[in-house]
Amino acid sequence: MATFKSAHAYRVFAQKVKATNRHIRDSDDLEFLATLLEQAEHNRKTSIPEGTILWRAQLGFAWDPIWDGEKYLDDHVEGPLPTERMKPLRDRAREGRANPQGIPCLYLSTRKETALTEVRPWLRSLISIGQFKTVRELTIVDFSTDERPRRRNWVVPPEEWDKAVWYAIDQAFREPFTPEGDFPSDYAPTQVIAEFFKAHGFGGIAYQSAFQSKSREGHNVALFDPDAAELINCGLEEAEEINFTFGQAGNTYFVGPKKNAP
Repeated sequence: MATFKSAHAYRVFAQKVKATNRHIRDSDDLEFLATLLEQAEHNRKTSIPEGTILWRAQLGFAWDPIWDGEKYLDDHVEGPLPTERMKPLRDRAREGRANPQGIPCLYLSTRKETALTEVRPWLRSLISIGQFKTVRELTIVDFSTDERPRRRNWVVPPEEWDKAVWYAIDQAFREPFTPEGDFPSDYAPTQVIAEFFKAHGFGGIAYQSAFQSKSREGHNVALFDPDAAELINCGLEEAEEINFTFGQAGNTYFVGPKKNAP
C-alpha cells in the first residue's frame, strides 16, 4: 500500500490549494490524493446502514400558533424551526468544511449532544434539534481519529507519517466554521478532498467534533447528497449550562523590568 512522502504531506497540499491553484492539480497533488484514496479503501472506508439515526442542530426557533379548540389566538410560543429550515437550501448553500458555496451538503452528528455543541450556542439560546434517518446504505470515509503521531526528539519518524497525515486532515475538518470573518480559502483544502471522494463514489465523510467532550463521544458526518437522510422529528432545546476546561499547551514566557534608556 502506498505511503505519504512526509508527515507534512497534507500541510503542503493545503497550502498549494489555498495559495496557488484551487482547481488544477500537479503531479505531487495527484500522488497525494491517490495515496489518500488507496489508504481509505484499505482501512478508512466504512458503511452507514439504511435507517441509521443521526442529528442536526440549527440555532433559532419559530413561533408556534396558540389555538383554543379551532380558534387561532396568537403566535407567542417558541417552537422548533420548520422542516425546510432543517436542511440546507439547494440554491443558497453556504460555504462549509466539505462543500463550496452553492453546492449543499448535509452536516449531521452521531449524537444529539455533539450536534447541539457544533452550533456553538450561548447561554439561554434556543436550538432546533432534528432527528434524521438515512434512507439508504452509504459508504463513507472515516477521517475521525484521536491518534496523535509519536515523535522522536520533536520529529515524526517515517513509520508515523501516515498517521500524522490522517490526523492533520481530521483536525482540518473539525476546525470550527464561522461564515463571518473567515476566508473561504481556509476551507478549500478540505472541500477539495471531500469533492475528490465524492467523485470516487463515496456518500460522505466522518470527522471529529471540535467541541467533543471526553465523556460524550460522538463525531460528525457530512453527507454529499442532502436527500440521503430524511427528517423524522424536530424539537427545541435551551442551552442551560456551558463549560470549558483548559490545559496549558505551550511554554510560558516572562517579561522582566524595563531598563531605563541611557
